[in-house]
Amino acid sequence: MERMIGTVVRGIRAPIIRSGDDLAEIVTQSVLKAAEVEHITLENRDIVAVTEAVVARSQNNYATVDDIAADVKAKLKGGTIGVIFPILSRNRFAICLRGIAKGAKKVVLMLSYPSDEVGNHLISWDALDAKGVDPYKDVLTLERYRELFGDNVHRFTGVDYVKYYSDLIRDCGAEVEVIFANDARAILPYAKNILTCDIHTRERTKRLLKAAGAEAVCGLDEILTSSVNGSGYNEKYGLLGSNKATEDKVKLFPRDCEKFVNAVQKKLVAKTGKLIEVMIYGDGAFKDPIGKIWELADPVVSPAYTAGLSGQPNEVKLKYLADNEFAELCGDELKSAIKEYIRNKDKDLVGNMVSEGTTPRQLTDLIGSLCDLTSGSGDKGTPIVLIQGYFDNYTAE
Repeated sequence: MERMIGTVVRGIRAPIIRSGDDLAEIVTQSVLKAAEVEHITLENRDIVAVTEAVVARSQNNYATVDDIAADVKAKLKGGTIGVIFPILSRNRFAICLRGIAKGAKKVVLMLSYPSDEVGNHLISWDALDAKGVDPYKDVLTLERYRELFGDNVHRFTGVDYVKYYSDLIRDCGAEVEVIFANDARAILPYAKNILTCDIHTRERTKRLLKAAGAEAVCGLDEILTSSVNGSGYNEKYGLLGSNKATEDKVKLFPRDCEKFVNAVQKKLVAKTGKLIEVMIYGDGAFKDPIGKIWELADPVVSPAYTAGLSGQPNEVKLKYLADNEFAELCGDELKSAIKEYIRNKDKDLVGNMVSEGTTPRQLTDLIGSLCDLTSGSGDKGTPIVLIQGYFDNYTAE
């Protein structure tokens, strides 16, 4: 019978993961149990994806605000610190900011505007236009910001992040001064020791600050790169990718990720005889069309994956073939012609008109986004995602 279903994505339920759990074994057994209960036949090139949160939790990769404070003080001298370009997030940044403030006497907080790096807006572009403010050049004090725009709350959370972050810093015993600018160098008249908190633009920001004469420049990716007083750490990403665990503790991005995905793959091969690909995923790389928020607050979508998930898709656009190469055909004749074309397509279609519009992104970015949308961040209880048929195309029977 002709095959009628392509890619299938399933969220897999698992036990609540605790520190010290053998997660590779739990993932393997959860997938096998789901396959048995739901009558799923596992195949070569299926994909098992695991959210980074449970990987880090199983590793006990946590740090306290005091751990953060100690590292910030050691690396940025503990006096006046310029904290620039943080994202507006109670979950992602607020606990980190508590640690930063506890490691400083004064924090000069520089917020990008009208939005942060991932699209959380302080104010709208329309408001900027109405007031004649140029965000590419104008540096605003807190007083000027309030005079122009008043009090503003986040569309989804109802939080005034300017007030929230300012109060948080004061509650930790540090002075605070707030400015608004989009040029990293605007912080230098206020502070010479800088902690840059942007995620995807951090290397450029550091370069600009160092060239402009900053005395010490450090990124969130350089805080907690090694253990402080027995804390967790991430040698590559530091505090980037961290999430709130409690009011005084963050969960860091997981470590030893390659070791984990290879261990799960080995266990699945032993149990099923199938070569199943495995990856860890965090935030998906997509943008909310209403709130304009870009979801990717993690440093990468996937910190580790098995070898079969390297590279980009190599696909042709079916509608292009139907409208151009085989415009004179229809029905079974058209189907046969397109299938034959796919079977004989070039191994690298980059720049070829027939592949135009097929999203040449990394496989793990595409798959990770699919997984993030499937598992969500709430109460679904499916930290594991099983994907079947992802690598199949129109020729698969």
